[in-house]
Amino acid sequence: VQLQASGGGLVQAGDSLRLSCAASGRSFSSYAMGWFRQAPGKEREFRAGILSDYFTYYTDSVKGRFTISRDNAKKTVYLQMNSLKPEDTAVYYCAARAAVRGSLDIDGVRRPNEYDYWGQGTLVTVSS
Repeated sequence: VQLQASGGGLVQAGDSLRLSCAASGRSFSSYAMGWFRQAPGKEREFRAGILSDYFTYYTDSVKGRFTISRDNAKKTVYLQMNSLKPEDTAVYYCAARAAVRGSLDIDGVRRPNEYDYWGQGTLVTVSS
Protein backbone atom coordinates (compact mmCIF):
# COMPACT_ATOMS: atom_id res chain seq x y z
CA VAL A 1 0.00 0.00 0.00
CA GLN A 2 1.27 3.43 -0.92
CA LEU A 3 -0.13 6.66 0.46
CA GLN A 4 0.29 10.04 -1.24
CA ALA A 5 -0.55 13.09 0.84
CA SER A 6 -1.16 16.50 -0.70
CA GLY A 7 -2.86 19.82 -0.06
CA GLY A 8 -0.49 21.52 2.34
CA GLY A 9 0.61 25.09 1.95
CA LEU A 10 1.15 28.49 3.51
CA VAL A 11 -1.98 30.18 4.84
CA GLN A 12 -2.90 32.86 7.32
CA ALA A 13 -4.51 32.29 10.69
CA GLY A 14 -8.23 31.71 10.27
CA ASP A 15 -7.90 30.27 6.78
CA SER A 16 -8.81 26.75 5.67
CA LEU A 17 -6.98 23.92 3.92
CA ARG A 18 -8.07 20.49 2.77
CA LEU A 19 -5.51 17.73 2.86
CA SER A 20 -5.92 14.65 0.71
CA CYS A 21 -4.36 11.23 1.00
CA ALA A 22 -4.67 8.94 -1.99
CA ALA A 23 -4.06 5.23 -1.44
CA SER A 24 -3.13 2.38 -3.72
CA GLY A 25 -4.26 -1.18 -3.17
CA ARG A 26 -7.55 -3.02 -3.35
CA SER A 27 -8.59 -3.05 0.30
CA PHE A 28 -8.82 0.65 1.05
CA SER A 29 -12.40 0.43 2.31
CA SER A 30 -11.30 -1.91 5.09
CA TYR A 31 -8.45 0.28 6.34
CA ALA A 32 -8.55 2.47 9.37
CA MET A 33 -7.05 5.81 8.36
CA GLY A 34 -5.44 8.50 10.45
CA TRP A 35 -3.93 11.95 10.16
CA PHE A 36 -0.96 12.88 12.31
CA ARG A 37 1.29 15.89 12.48
CA GLN A 38 4.91 16.39 13.41
CA ALA A 39 6.49 19.70 14.25
CA PRO A 40 10.30 20.13 14.32
CA GLY A 41 11.80 18.53 17.38
CA LYS A 42 8.50 17.01 18.48
CA GLU A 43 6.92 13.59 18.36
CA ARG A 44 4.29 12.64 15.84
CA GLU A 45 0.86 13.57 17.18
CA PHE A 46 -2.57 12.23 16.35
CA ARG A 47 -5.03 14.67 14.80
CA ALA A 48 -7.97 12.60 13.49
CA GLY A 49 -8.91 9.07 12.55
CA ILE A 50 -11.66 7.35 10.61
CA LEU A 51 -12.50 3.68 10.74
CA SER A 52 -13.86 1.46 7.99
CA ASP A 53 -17.36 1.99 9.40
CA TYR A 54 -16.85 5.77 9.10
CA PHE A 55 -16.62 6.26 12.86
CA THR A 56 -14.38 9.24 13.55
CA TYR A 57 -12.05 10.32 16.33
CA TYR A 58 -10.40 13.69 16.94
CA THR A 59 -7.86 15.05 19.33
CA ASP A 60 -9.40 17.70 21.55
CA SER A 61 -7.49 20.63 20.06
CA VAL A 62 -9.04 20.14 16.60
CA LYS A 63 -12.60 19.23 17.51
CA GLY A 64 -14.99 21.62 15.80
CA ARG A 65 -12.27 22.84 13.41
CA PHE A 66 -11.09 19.73 11.54
CA THR A 67 -13.18 17.12 9.77
CA ILE A 68 -11.88 13.78 8.54
CA SER A 69 -13.72 11.96 5.79
CA ARG A 70 -13.14 9.19 3.30
CA ASP A 71 -14.21 8.37 -0.22
CA ASN A 72 -13.73 4.66 -0.75
CA ALA A 73 -14.51 4.86 -4.45
CA LYS A 74 -11.59 7.27 -4.87
CA LYS A 75 -9.45 5.49 -2.25
CA THR A 76 -8.87 8.84 -0.62
CA VAL A 77 -9.09 10.22 2.88
CA TYR A 78 -9.44 13.95 3.52
CA LEU A 79 -8.74 16.31 6.37
CA GLN A 80 -10.69 19.55 6.14
CA MET A 81 -8.98 22.08 8.38
CA ASN A 82 -10.83 25.28 9.22
CA SER A 83 -9.98 28.19 11.51
CA LEU A 84 -6.31 27.33 11.28
CA LYS A 85 -3.99 28.59 13.98
CA PRO A 86 -0.22 29.15 13.96
CA GLU A 87 0.12 26.23 16.36
CA ASP A 88 -1.30 23.95 13.65
CA THR A 89 1.94 24.43 11.70
CA ALA A 90 3.62 21.07 11.08
CA VAL A 91 4.18 18.35 8.53
CA TYR A 92 0.97 16.34 8.25
CA TYR A 93 1.07 12.60 7.59
CA CYS A 94 -1.65 10.19 6.66
CA ALA A 95 -1.51 6.60 7.85
CA ALA A 96 -3.35 3.36 7.20
CA ARG A 97 -3.94 0.28 9.28
CA ALA A 98 -4.68 -3.04 7.64
CA ALA A 99 -7.94 -4.72 8.64
CA VAL A 100 -6.20 -8.01 9.39
CA ARG A 101 -4.70 -6.41 12.48
CA GLY A 102 -8.13 -5.91 13.99
CA SER A 103 -10.12 -2.84 14.90
CA LEU A 104 -8.88 0.21 16.76
CA ASP A 105 -10.34 1.61 19.94
CA ILE A 106 -10.31 5.18 21.16
CA ASP A 107 -6.78 4.75 22.54
CA GLY A 108 -5.31 2.71 19.74
CA VAL A 109 -6.39 5.08 16.99
CA ARG A 110 -4.13 7.73 18.53
CA ARG A 111 -0.94 5.64 18.59
CA PRO A 112 1.36 5.88 15.56
CA ASN A 113 2.65 2.35 16.06
CA GLU A 114 -0.84 0.96 15.42
CA TYR A 115 -0.60 1.96 11.76
CA ASP A 116 1.12 -0.05 9.03
CA TYR A 117 1.57 2.41 6.18
CA TRP A 118 2.53 6.08 6.03
CA GLY A 119 2.45 8.80 3.43
CA GLN A 120 5.35 11.13 2.77
CA GLY A 121 3.90 14.13 4.58
CA THR A 122 2.66 17.52 3.46
CA LEU A 123 3.74 20.78 5.09
CA VAL A 124 1.15 23.09 6.57
CA THR A 125 2.35 26.53 7.61
CA VAL A 126 -0.01 28.95 9.31
CA SER A 127 1.18 32.52 9.71
CA SER A 128 -0.17 34.87 12.35
